Amino acid sequence: MDKKQAITAFGALSQESRLDVFRRLVQAGNQGMLSGEIATALGQKQNTASVNLSILLRAGLIRNERDGRTVRYFADFEGVGGLLGYLMEDCCGGQADQCRPLIDQVMTGRGC
Repeated sequence: MDKKQAITAFGALSQESRLDVFRRLVQAGNQGMLSGEIATALGQKQNTASVNLSILLRAGLIRNERDGRTVRYFADFEGVGGLLGYLMEDCCGGQADQCRPLIDQVMTGRGC
């Protein structure tokens, strides 16, 4: 991930309802959720949820899979890992390997 991508990701998360969508998809894990399920769970209008999902998709924080006429959304842990890696690549005086256990812990959900 580069600086521009990190800024886009942080911008996507800097709005309350988008952060709520992202957190809900993290909670859903590998099952993901349909856009209508997300809207209902968060009390959002369908078009608001759709815009939020689009922004999060462009930021690389979520992904989607089409199944017939439905689209299921998932948190993109690879994208989140890229963001974390970008933030921590220069940690510990440029010895990023010292931060690896923390990144691994976050990415595997241990400690959550």
